Amino acid sequence: MNIQEIIALFETSEMMKYVSYFFIFNITFIVFEIFLDFFTAKERRWKDTGANIIIFFLGQLLEKTAFGGIGFICLLPFYYLAPLEIPMTGWTWAISILAADFTYYWMHRLEHKHRILWAHHSVHHSSEDYNLTISMRLSIIEGAIEWIFLIPMILIGFNPFQAIVSLIFVVQYQTWIHTERIVKLGWLDETFNTPSVHRVHHGSNDQYLDKNYGGILILWDKLFGTFQREEEKVRYGLTKNINTNNPITISFIEYKNIWKDVQQCSTWKDRLKIIFGNLLWKPKYFKNNNNK
Repeated sequence: MNIQEIIALFETSEMMKYVSYFFIFNITFIVFEIFLDFFTAKERRWKDTGANIIIFFLGQLLEKTAFGGIGFICLLPFYYLAPLEIPMTGWTWAISILAADFTYYWMHRLEHKHRILWAHHSVHHSSEDYNLTISMRLSIIEGAIEWIFLIPMILIGFNPFQAIVSLIFVVQYQTWIHTERIVKLGWLDETFNTPSVHRVHHGSNDQYLDKNYGGILILWDKLFGTFQREEEKVRYGLTKNINTNNPITISFIEYKNIWKDVQQCSTWKDRLKIIFGNLLWKPKYFKNNNNK
């Protein structure tokens, strides 16, 4: 399949209709919860909600202009290096979404472990609220970065269109789980990423840190030892909260924190470890400081 044919799929493929339907459903669900919370006087930080919506629109603007084609373009060389090409059928779409879900688990887990990746992912965790608009609170630059994790899918034979769209489905699935209004769901909580499971992931309680990375399936967490059930009341946000509703500050504060730490480093080795190393690592001559 040549480049023109792959590009055309983003406009002609039936799968894009399903992406649009999913998106419309999610937006409708978010608006419904906003009105429900307003008319039932449920506690909500409304400025925080406003910041989430602004961040979403900024991200959509950048996705449609500066960042939209970066992932696709960068994945093309790997596509042409791949020895095999997997055809697009109903079965391979199911396998592709499963592969994207597995990819998402490891991408998500690494974003919690390495400082440079946490810099953009922390945007999503920085709210002390938990409602459906949190699903809109995503880094405005992550689209220019996360394509890197799709490279293995491309090398085993999935084309860039199928890999990208499969990851979009994994992400869109997660909109409905960002709510306190849906209680525990029994056996579903043991198999899928559900509101109860994901509330744990957003918790800053010690027992909830670095748990439940799954996208659609929570089985990956069970397989790799990162699963945690919802037990004590969840305390949302970071262990050190940023206390701002400014969308730009929210989006870039962790990069600023990294730069401050880099300036304090006495060696280039320490500077590189601050940027690319473990999230919690600091040189011994630093004062203790938790970044999560």
